[in-house]
Amino acid sequence: MSTMTAPTRNPSTQPKRNGLTHRHIHFIALGSAIGTGLFYGSAGAIQAAGPSVLLVYLLGGAVVYFMLRALGEMSVRTPMTGSFAVYCRKYLGGLGGYITGWMFAFEMMIVCLADLTAIGLYMKFWFPDTPAWVWIAVTLLIIGAANLATVRWFGELEFAFTIIKVTAVVAMILGGAAILVFNLGSQSDVASVSNLWNDGGFFPNGIEGMIASFILVLFAFGGTEIIGVAGTEAEDPERSIPKAVNTVPARILIFYVLAISIILMLNPWRTITGEESPFVQIFSTLGVNWAAGLLNFVVITAALSAINADLFGTGRVLTGLAKEGLAPRRMAQTYRDVPVMTIATLLGVLVVGVVLNAAFPNVFETIAALATFATVFVWLMILLAQVAMRKQMPIDEQRALTFPVPLWPYGQWFAIAFILCTFGIMAWLPDFRLALGIGVAFLALATAMYFVTGRPQAIEQEEQLA
Repeated sequence: MSTMTAPTRNPSTQPKRNGLTHRHIHFIALGSAIGTGLFYGSAGAIQAAGPSVLLVYLLGGAVVYFMLRALGEMSVRTPMTGSFAVYCRKYLGGLGGYITGWMFAFEMMIVCLADLTAIGLYMKFWFPDTPAWVWIAVTLLIIGAANLATVRWFGELEFAFTIIKVTAVVAMILGGAAILVFNLGSQSDVASVSNLWNDGGFFPNGIEGMIASFILVLFAFGGTEIIGVAGTEAEDPERSIPKAVNTVPARILIFYVLAISIILMLNPWRTITGEESPFVQIFSTLGVNWAAGLLNFVVITAALSAINADLFGTGRVLTGLAKEGLAPRRMAQTYRDVPVMTIATLLGVLVVGVVLNAAFPNVFETIAALATFATVFVWLMILLAQVAMRKQMPIDEQRALTFPVPLWPYGQWFAIAFILCTFGIMAWLPDFRLALGIGVAFLALATAMYFVTGRPQAIEQEEQLA
């Protein structure tokens, strides 16, 4: 019978049991880009940029692609539990791995708390008299059980969630196309391709308006890095990771650019205010009276999927940090390849967070803006780690890479420059200055904690034992 042990330092040499299949990895990659940021958050980006938001989704998608190719290159070369945080430790030093891992964990917990709160609110649509904590408790039980069972259970649950989300988006795209082509619905008279330019042009709020939407668009892509974490749990990472990452351009074109294009063609961009989801507007136009209920179900599914994936990813990243001496040693303990101690700790943190959110409902609204800063910061560290890895590799090893990044090194420098510009945009826009300030303060605190808790010495001891 298996016992709870701390695995050896190099988990990539150990065979995976009940790992994720290619089907799981593909759908995790597919679902990671579809969340509440698409179903509801797209309205804010549209109001900021108008139709030019399509260019922002393309630019942001390119950044995500190069970031994931960097992560894919490292993951295929050396699959390791903890994925990008471990790579940052290896190629950028202990401090780099420490702040990357804990920044990601902080980001994911904030997003989980926001999604848990959202589920409590969404369920009131059908059960207005049931306390929100009941649905939050049920959610934690389901997601916690799936993550504590086996990796395969997590994959199956995420597979089911993704099918629901993808079906909803595809139905929206087909329904919107039908309205445009066949003049269906109650608002067919306003649906036209000309909506992309006939209300102030393609750049109605100028270049500044387009730039202002960068933050919202990049946040919508947050969580895509989970592919790298899930890929290291795959039964065949050398096959699964490249195929999953290479679907990113198509996913972004279909689920964001095409979907948002149809939304903008169906309605003048100024009418997409966010008071209701653009998806509800499409189904309502088609005369689907239960559109609001349908979207409510889909958004709940998206929130469940996000919590499921975030808990999985955070658990693996913190376990990887613990194995590197960058987190409490007990977090390295696993049972049947599942980081039980880490996931149990995270579930406890979520329970405390939900209680605090109920007592102080406005606390997390301010802090949630930090998720944007944390997201792009983690992406930046992934890109820098891959660049550092390349510089440390002999030319013959670089040529032997089985999944090298394309357009090296120009694509990587483009993505890095774009992210650095994003930090500048956060300083420029008043709404994001607080998040930027707190994010910088968190980095300073994490740096101090790295030295105060003796992590450099812990890393040195781990390396001596390896």
